[in-house]
Amino acid sequence: MEPIDGLTSTNYKAGSVSNLQMAISSVFSRWDGLQMAIENQWGGRDSHQKSLNLVSDVFSWFSHSKPPLYVEDLENLLHETLLLSFNTEIEDGSIEQVAEQLMMIYEENLVGSR
Repeated sequence: MEPIDGLTSTNYKAGSVSNLQMAISSVFSRWDGLQMAIENQWGGRDSHQKSLNLVSDVFSWFSHSKPPLYVEDLENLLHETLLLSFNTEIEDGSIEQVAEQLMMIYEENLVGSR
């Protein structure tokens, strides 16, 4: 997978930051595996809060990781969070799909903010 060079939160204008957070949240709201984990409280009673924390963690990953950013690192973050916070392993390929979507959204937000 190709790395993304030169992408940091300092390249963003203020509106792009909130757009990125909303886009991450939107992707997660359409992710069946994560939604099942939340609805069935696989992460306990605070499963919904854990999903909000995941949005924040992914946004922080984009904001604070030093370039280049690799989709595989984002996949690992998602996999570990689902395993540790929701006690679940998703093996349907959706982690990879979600990570790829998020990377594309990040790139689009960066280009749009220049």
